[in-house]
Amino acid sequence: MTSTTHRPRRSCLYMPGANSRALEKAKSLPADVVILDLEDAVAPDAKIEARKTVCDAVKAGGYGKREVVIRVNGHDTEWGLDDIKAAVEAGPDAILAPKVIDGGDIDRLDDALSRAGAPKDMGLWVMIEMPKALFNIIDIAEAAGRTRLTAFVMGTNDLAKELRAVNDPARTAFQTSFGLTLAAARAYDVIAIDGVFNDISDTDGLEAETRQGRLLGFDGKTLIHPSQIAAANEIFAPAEADVQQCRDVIEAFADPANKGKGVLKVNGKMTELLHLEEARRIVAVDEAIKAMETA
Repeated sequence: MTSTTHRPRRSCLYMPGANSRALEKAKSLPADVVILDLEDAVAPDAKIEARKTVCDAVKAGGYGKREVVIRVNGHDTEWGLDDIKAAVEAGPDAILAPKVIDGGDIDRLDDALSRAGAPKDMGLWVMIEMPKALFNIIDIAEAAGRTRLTAFVMGTNDLAKELRAVNDPARTAFQTSFGLTLAAARAYDVIAIDGVFNDISDTDGLEAETRQGRLLGFDGKTLIHPSQIAAANEIFAPAEADVQQCRDVIEAFADPANKGKGVLKVNGKMTELLHLEEARRIVAVDEAIKAMETA
């Protein structure tokens, strides 16, 4: 089984929980992750029916190697606790919770998952979309060591609203939020997923924003339409030349002739032991991607 660290999450596609046709279509799409949404994509009067539709779909299976995540409503809403109970029973890979603001929220969510009977390997993903969450991001990330917390998902639309920010092509208003979240994620071994790109028709804009997310260090991108999957999959996949260099780095450090050396020259590039760990990660991700694509 692919480890949670190396599992591909290049493309994380939101699918509206009230749309049974969309949930069925997700089974044939090349997304690494499908997020079946009970929160923003569902009107209040349709939430209970959507909960049943999503949970029935997850129980029925058919999503292959795609990671299946259910986004529930907030823990403090009238639907939140029942969403968690039903979602846990359905058995997705992870639960995604919105609007967390501190480590206490993570503990409460983890406790709710445990009370609902969630196995230890069911992940807890959380949206980073509130200003208080940014001030408490270390407190939130530290909870990964004692709970099921495995991933941060940037909620850029909610952040824009909360910050009263203008979302320009460079995403100027979000750079501090991205930097804080990514630093905390890397410090505590938490996956970090970029926010959505709203203009489905703007393919150039999507590619530019996705490349920016990759440059910043995100592991993948959340998407709102199947047409956005190909760009995310391509941009967040390791380049073949980089994978080969990583394989050469691994081979060089494994050579008995280099035993005890901390610095080597590999294909003309100075390479330290710190590069070996990253080389192993990139090769593992590449192998996991290829395994998904050939399944």
